[in-house]
Amino acid sequence: MEGFIAAFTLVFCAEMGDKTQLIVMAFTARYSWRPVMAAVLAATLANHGLAVALGVLLGGLLPETEMRIVGSLAFIVFGILTLRGEDEDDEDEVRQSRSPFWTVALTFFLGEMGDKTQLAVLTIAAEEGAWLPVLAGSTTAMLIADGLGVVLGAKLRRHVSPERMKKISAFVFIFCGVAGLVSIFA
Repeated sequence: MEGFIAAFTLVFCAEMGDKTQLIVMAFTARYSWRPVMAAVLAATLANHGLAVALGVLLGGLLPETEMRIVGSLAFIVFGILTLRGEDEDDEDEVRQSRSPFWTVALTFFLGEMGDKTQLAVLTIAAEEGAWLPVLAGSTTAMLIADGLGVVLGAKLRRHVSPERMKKISAFVFIFCGVAGLVSIFA
């Protein structure tokens, strides 16, 4: 139970205002909340599952810098692709050809690689030596914290034009990517 409480508390606090919470808000403003939350769950289980496994097996070793660089660059690329985006005539065709679930899941997974929440989970798992309570606590915390982002993103979707939301989303992605690179090399 200690592993669950420690993981939940630390991850919930760390995720509030984190780049992935902002990304979830941006995605929910563009897509329906259901595939966004399903993708957050899948990506969190994969990402934190990896962290827990590494923490338990390796005692806390993870090449943080390389993963953070890849994640930051992915955010910048996604922001540029969002700006280039499709015009409104192509919007329906694109929504049918691209899965929001996979777009969100991959972006979220990369965004969490080397993130403070993943490293916290890895550390707690290494200290506790128990994988299930730590994974359950961190996943629950991520779903609640990012669920708040989904609610805010859905409200934005109702009140902000799709074109403006595309620009806001692109800005958030690029900002998070640049901020990530700056934090690595500063």
